[in-house]
Amino acid sequence: MEFRERYEQYRASVEEVLQHLFLRKVPAGRLQEAMRYSLLAGGKRVRPVMTLAFCEALEGEKRGALFLGAALECVHTYSLIHDDLPCMDNDDFRRGRPTCHKVYGETMAVLAGDALQAEAFRLISITPGLSAEQKLDAVNALSSACGGDGMVGGQVLDTEGLAHDEASLRDLCLRKTGCLLGVAADLGCIAAGASSWEVRSCAREYGTHLGLAFQVRDDMLDVTADPEEFGKPVGSDREEGKRTFVDLLGLERCAALVAEETALAKQAVSCFRDNQFLLELADALADRRK
Repeated sequence: MEFRERYEQYRASVEEVLQHLFLRKVPAGRLQEAMRYSLLAGGKRVRPVMTLAFCEALEGEKRGALFLGAALECVHTYSLIHDDLPCMDNDDFRRGRPTCHKVYGETMAVLAGDALQAEAFRLISITPGLSAEQKLDAVNALSSACGGDGMVGGQVLDTEGLAHDEASLRDLCLRKTGCLLGVAADLGCIAAGASSWEVRSCAREYGTHLGLAFQVRDDMLDVTADPEEFGKPVGSDREEGKRTFVDLLGLERCAALVAEETALAKQAVSCFRDNQFLLELADALADRRK
């Protein structure tokens, strides 16, 4: 099966699960509506796709990976809702349409993000086909990745303007972006029942290197992309006074860094027998235009 076809199959499976979430009309129908507005806004679904790919590479059952991937996408969506708020990046558009707070107001956007984070862990608790130990492992992995030592910690470094050089900017990106991509890979291993820490460590390394490459590429696109294709305004980082890899290294060195981190990601999964999709995914993310 060709890479693009396989990717679309993974993505469609994730979309089907997400479409069935948060349909309750009482007691807070507008909250559910706001949650679904952001959760179903499209996007590449890279994180749950990665979860499914690692599970399949280890010959695991797809159903459990789908629920874990959906939980991860809830966490990712909550982070985007909060990231767009006036107290954060103050963005009006996300994925080509108005952000959650522009449609539902700031208060409801905050609450929608809060609810999505909580619902993510509920989804893990009801994931079919996983043992209690696997569910606990998944909760621990995801909470570690999105907490103070992970994504939220990276957001603090970002909003406080604490990244001034390449080393501190790497740290920020590895936390803010790399942690969720790393745990996406790890959740796939958990769903497959992988007990080897070496296997899980390699998977996390793959996601972490892709996370840095992804963010550097994002910084490049913030300068070079077509706003309509990118789905959000370009140049926003510079307008907000944020230091980016492009500021520090320039576009040419950034392109080289994306290639270096992509190569390291591919090397990390060299021990996986069925790794062709993962190798092609790394290349596709390195070359993305939005």
